[in-house]
Amino acid sequence: MSVPVSDKKHALLSASGAARWLACTPSARLEEQFPDSTSVYAAEGSLAHDIAELKLRKHFIEPMGPKKFNARLNKLKKHDLYQDEMLKHADVYLEYVQGIVHGFDAPPYIAVEKKVDYSKYVPEGFGTADCIIIGGNTMYVIDYKYGKGVPVAAEDSPQMMLYALGAYSAYSFLYPIEKIVMAIVQPRLDSISAWEMPTDGLLYWATNTVMGAAEAAFKGEGEFVSGDHCRFCRAKSLCRARSEFNTAVEDKYPDKPPLLSNDEVGQLLLKAQDLAKWIKDLEDYALGECLAGNEIPGWKAVEGRSVRKFIDHDAAFKALMDSGIEEAMLYERKPLTLAATEKLVGKKKFVELVGSYVEKPPGKPTLVVESDKREPIKQNLDKVFN
Repeated sequence: MSVPVSDKKHALLSASGAARWLACTPSARLEEQFPDSTSVYAAEGSLAHDIAELKLRKHFIEPMGPKKFNARLNKLKKHDLYQDEMLKHADVYLEYVQGIVHGFDAPPYIAVEKKVDYSKYVPEGFGTADCIIIGGNTMYVIDYKYGKGVPVAAEDSPQMMLYALGAYSAYSFLYPIEKIVMAIVQPRLDSISAWEMPTDGLLYWATNTVMGAAEAAFKGEGEFVSGDHCRFCRAKSLCRARSEFNTAVEDKYPDKPPLLSNDEVGQLLLKAQDLAKWIKDLEDYALGECLAGNEIPGWKAVEGRSVRKFIDHDAAFKALMDSGIEEAMLYERKPLTLAATEKLVGKKKFVELVGSYVEKPPGKPTLVVESDKREPIKQNLDKVFN
């Protein structure tokens, strides 16, 4: 099933999209009809990756003096999206990698931003692993995520497992790799997730789960399946399977009781999870079409509510003060939030100086799906709600 790696920048069956095309095999080909749009968040993440890569290269791959390092870093700092905190977050990633490297008895092999080929299992499958470390019989595959949406777990992550497959294919003839540790570092969420599995387990997954689904996905075959994986699908707004899933009405039978059972409530909540997201996706698509001059019967684009704003805030306040309004009347004094204060002074100093003044009370009870990693509430519910 091995297919030569494509020269395209992104694989059709990408590792980052694996959760989607493994669950809904025809989606990969369906997405080809839609442009691969980018966002400011993606550009921000790309810049943060470049900074993190530079730091790792300096320490492990390409020794460079301060002058050369600063010249490269200053070039990255000129980017419009650059923020000083990118340096701090890159240091968290660097320190994690250093901790792994120093844990080996002998210096391990290290690769940074390594292109890996998993086409033995996935047609034209390739991607880029942020960091690979091999020492003894263990290989680490590490992914640096700069986003701050939700923490991503390494456990059972098809993206990480595909990267690991590619890395194993590249290095197994050189190193006796018996176990693989996959890790995801998300410093903006204070999240580092790691998961270990034996090489045999990874290869079993590749052969028995991936290969068949990947072959169907590459051909555009299989059944459309709606679910959480639809979130980043480019076809999510117009996908008929998703539409039918969200608009389907259960058949009514005379012998059904007038009240829903707990089992039915659970099933309906699972089904309704995607409903609000789907409606929002439809609205975004329809608005875009209307603004482009295309007709969506029954709908039109109009100007929404507008809020007044100063053209030049400083000039406006100067005019007010020149008229006799006191400066103190124009400003409010507010204390920084806990998070902003910690960011200002740094975590270590924050804990040292005011850690004793901080508490973290229990969060408000929240309903989540059973697969959520958090422990269920076991305390007396009367205390929770009163």
